[in-house]
Amino acid sequence: MKIKLELFGASREFSNNDYLEFKIKNNISIKQFRKEITNYINKKFKGNKNFKKIIQTSVFCSEDNNIITDDYKITKDQKIGIIPPIGGG
Repeated sequence: MKIKLELFGASREFSNNDYLEFKIKNNISIKQFRKEITNYINKKFKGNKNFKKIIQTSVFCSEDNNIITDDYKITKDQKIGIIPPIGGG
């Protein structure tokens, strides 16, 4: 399945686009998806600690703009937004 990660705030530095696309074989939780994004950062940005912190501290939202927890399961192609903290909070 294909997950389109929409980038907001500081996470926009992850790409020249305002999104990243991930191809995932099986259903995945947001907690597991965080690991996939971290793997991308490790490869693309040599493990940039600031970027990894953004992933750890961000919340995610579903296609219908609801905040979703780490237990939320992605089971089909969809868009997920990553929303980093603003102003250090």
